[in-house]
Amino acid sequence: MSYPLEAQLRPPVEWLSAAACIIAGGLVARRPDWLLLPDEATPAVAAGLAALGVWRLVQGARLVAYQRNLRAIRRYALRPPEIPWSNDRLFLGRGFRWDQRHTQRLIDARLPASRRYREAGRAYAWARAFERWCEHRPRWAGLARFARSTSTWNPVAPLPDIGGDPLLHGVEPNEREVWTDLYNRVAHTLVLGTTRVGKTRLEEVLVTQDIRRGDVVIVFDPKGDRALLMRMWAEAKRAGRQDAFYMFHLGFPDVSARYNPVGAFSRITEVATRTADPLPSEGNSAAFKEFVWRFVNVLAKAMFTLGERPDFAKIYAYAVDTENLALRYLEHWLDQARPGWRDECDLDDDGGRDRTKADQARKTGRSMRAINLILYIREKQLREPVADALISVLGNDRTYFEKLVSSLYPLLEKLTTGKMAGLISPAYADLQDTRPIIDWMDVINRGGIVYVGLDSLSDHEVASAVGTSMFADLTSVAGQIYKHGADAGQGAPTPNRKLSLHADEFNELVGDAFIPMVNKAGGAGYQVTAYTQTWHDVEAKIGSAPKAEQIGGNFNSLIMLRVQNIETAEMLTLRLPEVDIVTKLASSSVSDTNDPTDFAEFASRNEDRISTEKTPMLSPADLVSLPKGQAYCLLDGGHLWKIRIPLTDDTDDALLPDSLAAMLAEMGARHPSGAVLGSITQEGTGSGW
Repeated sequence: MSYPLEAQLRPPVEWLSAAACIIAGGLVARRPDWLLLPDEATPAVAAGLAALGVWRLVQGARLVAYQRNLRAIRRYALRPPEIPWSNDRLFLGRGFRWDQRHTQRLIDARLPASRRYREAGRAYAWARAFERWCEHRPRWAGLARFARSTSTWNPVAPLPDIGGDPLLHGVEPNEREVWTDLYNRVAHTLVLGTTRVGKTRLEEVLVTQDIRRGDVVIVFDPKGDRALLMRMWAEAKRAGRQDAFYMFHLGFPDVSARYNPVGAFSRITEVATRTADPLPSEGNSAAFKEFVWRFVNVLAKAMFTLGERPDFAKIYAYAVDTENLALRYLEHWLDQARPGWRDECDLDDDGGRDRTKADQARKTGRSMRAINLILYIREKQLREPVADALISVLGNDRTYFEKLVSSLYPLLEKLTTGKMAGLISPAYADLQDTRPIIDWMDVINRGGIVYVGLDSLSDHEVASAVGTSMFADLTSVAGQIYKHGADAGQGAPTPNRKLSLHADEFNELVGDAFIPMVNKAGGAGYQVTAYTQTWHDVEAKIGSAPKAEQIGGNFNSLIMLRVQNIETAEMLTLRLPEVDIVTKLASSSVSDTNDPTDFAEFASRNEDRISTEKTPMLSPADLVSLPKGQAYCLLDGGHLWKIRIPLTDDTDDALLPDSLAAMLAEMGARHPSGAVLGSITQEGTGSGW
């Protein structure tokens, strides 16, 4: 029989009936003659009473366990080998599916009458006060250790220091492992949570499973979390994939793998897009950004034609000294388009009495060699798009032109200063440098595991520039997979391999290139999991609320830990339906009568009225008060789950390096000397150079 009210916040009256039934069963078994029972009926009656007593005893125990669970927060940790994984599903933690019952229980537990069931008792408060009193009294240290013990036999054990409201998970004592089907991951996952509430620990759990499953794993970590880096290395060894592990870290250039953000592309225009993307684009800056894009695009086309692989160092060098590249390109073009042109043009003519050449050289700041070549091309009316663009650049006043592209110089100088230059502008021909060079297509073909540490705390502008370039590069690779099939991007031996991309603090990395990645790259096997603190961070980085909403609309799964922003919390709560909540209203009335013939002088009435009302399944305040390591998950098309994220217990993990230095030394010993992962593709062909 079901009741409209569960009524679980009350004394365990079941134990009274349990005691009565058990005692009665014992009496029947011992003295059946007292109840005038025949001997043949005695065992059945005694067993029935005992069974009823046990049943009521279990009911009371469940009630007490539920009440204790409301204010208890249990520690949940797994040793790395114990983290479950599957080829078909993704493990998230332990929890339960949230429905109307849990909203009802949460409201009931927050009523003033239920205060004694949700708050710790006086003994708990006394134990914590006793601990503080014993802090500077060594003689009482033993009792203080007893009070602090987390053993089950300690009735006043301290709760874990995770804060929040334990009611949010305590309303369901029967939790289980929570899994989601892997086919939902290509629809991408968004993880929201304020700092230090468990986002990185959740990332560790997900990355561990991806590595064991054999996925291509790429982790972007702007902060450079050492624990995450060492955990990835340990799991790569555990899965036997340590030879496929690569670390790119801006904070450790001496031991980091190298990467050319603009060295691999399917269209030459991508070089300019990746270079100009970090520049500001609000207001008047938009026009300068477009001019920078056109300028870099001309440089990239010229370098590509001359057989040079673009990188930031060369772009900076040619931006400062465009004339050098322009002369080489124009001479190369004329050698092919007009053989014998050198006999018609005297490049070494110093102008002599021709004041026009001298005035133009003085006005533009260009050499006489450049002026002679430009005048010859114009005289012969020769045309070619890149040549015309370079001539246009050389024809402008040099000081005026540098003002137009001045926003490009500071960024490129930061990217090409010191050891940073060798890290993101690698010298491919330098055989003395054994650091591997990362190329995303080769990483995918090899089934690689890549950790990208961007060291944003040291220089967030450089970190953002490199991170957004990497995203743009990965989006380009997804486009090649779309055009040429799985063999082009994921290798013929493993055509079903997925690419699991984890972007921590992705608000620092997001740009225009991120929109097509989450919008279209799922068909190329990309599984993006993005982590950030608030959605306003994304809007601030993008500079446009509609664009931010466009990105958010492509995350079909949402995991939300504790947040401090109501608007961010509403990204989950507004997607949930309203539910019917049962309420009880106590009513009492008294009425009297003045009729002298009526014996009753007054009448009283007491009743409890039960009604239902609509209420949100969750409120933003619930997400603001989540304990650390707990989250709400919107999975599988709108199913709401409440989970606890397991902490990683690294005790006695032999595969975990003792320190970051030890891990780097081990990586250096395992990487093959001089290994290079790199290729450049010709525009529109997808073939290696």
